[in-house]
Order: sequence, then C-alpha cells, then structure tokens
Amino acid sequence: MSKLVRHIFIILFILTAGYESFAQASNSLVQRQKITPAPTRDKKGVGKRLEAARDRFISKQLNLTDQESTKFWPLYRQYQQELTAVNILKRLNNSSASANGTEQIDKEIYYESQQVAIRKRYKDAFLKILPPEKVSELYKSEREFRDELIKQLSERSERAGN
Repeated sequence: MSKLVRHIFIILFILTAGYESFAQASNSLVQRQKITPAPTRDKKGVGKRLEAARDRFISKQLNLTDQESTKFWPLYRQYQQELTAVNILKRLNNSSASANGTEQIDKEIYYESQQVAIRKRYKDAFLKILPPEKVSELYKSEREFRDELIKQLSERSERAGN
C-alpha cells in the first residue's frame, strides 16, 4: 500500500510541477489523445506531448468556439506557467529537510496560498472569456485528465509487478 501511495504522490507532484511524466503513460491514453509518440524518450518532447494531450482533452470537453479559443488558450497557458512556477518552488522547499521545520511548513502553506490566489485570479479572467458552465467544466476536465493519467500509470505499474 505504501508503494502505491508513494507512486501516486510522485505522479501528482510531477504532474503539478509541469514536468515530463508522460513517458510512463500507457498507449491507450496516447491513442485517445491522438498523439504519435516520439521514438526517443526525450523529456522535453514528452512534456510537450503531455501538454498537447491535456490541451486536446480540455478543448474537446469545453467545446470552445473559435472566438473563445482565441482568447482562452493564451490565458490558459499563462495560468499554467504561473502554477508551474509556484509548484517548482514548492517542490524545492520539500526536496531538502530544513533544520527549521517550522519555516519549511510556513513556506509550504505560503506556496499553497499562492496557488489558490492564482486560481482565483484566473477564474475571474476565465469568466470574462467563457460562460460559468465552461469555466466549471475546465476545472473538472483538468481533474479528469489528471485522474485518468494517474489511473493509467497505476495500472501500468501494477502490470510491471511493482
């Protein structure tokens, strides 16, 4: 059980930090998103394929008009970049044990509050472009994509005998 929890935590962490974890995703997720895997395991290419798969999934779920799409995608990419920057700082904070545990906890809480602030700010920006139903569907689609990726990775890990 602890191995599974550890794997899930690692996957979530990599996903939220925007790093390239798509190399371990199963072919069924790749096929559903119509991505042709690169012959090599180039990490930068993998991250781009993961982002492309996420974008296609969200686009399909939101059913954006051309006008919505033109305004939405640049804003969404900026949103993802800001979340990724905070996630990297959060990861770095957690990567080494600090002599002052209280300081490390305070930083962790600060980074989480920054994530919430970013989400609130962009929610308002998304609402200027999309109707509330589509903004709600956006957040739901992000969760569904992440959950499906975790499911696929867990199944693959189980098949590998871990």
